[in-house]
Amino acid sequence: MHGGIKALLFDLDGTLYVNNDLGRETDLSACRYLAGIKGITVEAAGSIIMETRQRLSAASGLTATLSQACLELGLDLADLHRHFAAEVQPERYLTMDERVVELLKALGNRFDLHLYTNNNRVLADRTMELLGVAGFFRQIFSIEYTWRPKPDQATLEMILRVIGREPAECLFIGDRYDVDLRLPAATGAAVFLVNSVQELFNLYMLTVGEDE
Repeated sequence: MHGGIKALLFDLDGTLYVNNDLGRETDLSACRYLAGIKGITVEAAGSIIMETRQRLSAASGLTATLSQACLELGLDLADLHRHFAAEVQPERYLTMDERVVELLKALGNRFDLHLYTNNNRVLADRTMELLGVAGFFRQIFSIEYTWRPKPDQATLEMILRVIGREPAECLFIGDRYDVDLRLPAATGAAVFLVNSVQELFNLYMLTVGEDE
């Protein structure tokens, strides 16, 4: 597969690191935001968000994201992410993993590296700094790029135009197939699903190992 690949597009959260506590903090922050708007308890807001995600998933047959649920509930995505940037503290949970740093350094010698995330740029930058991977990515496509969360066909097409690559020249890496990978795969891109950081290290052998 690696012969025609020119660009790697990484998801961030759950892909370059896995930390369930940070994910729960983000979910709880969304609940507090919705609770403040509707004047309800945080617990009630959590139930509304969960029920909305379940309903969207049942209707589409695909995993529904927190962002999709918030949009369905009529929330202002830009204001929600300002709330996230102020409340969520990745510094409490994340540290540098030298193995990930070395992996991206090695891959960056062979491919164009890009980041495509549903997170906002403020938190993405803080997260990358904590992980020690800031500076490895040529382009960072955060939620502010179009305010249309993954998966989104129009945003995907725009990203491919910006990086100047055809789908067949790209490998998308993510931890949620329905969210990160299904749409790129349908366009003809290669995809790589990771369920742990350990699985991320298989990328080296998959993409460049046979050349050595």
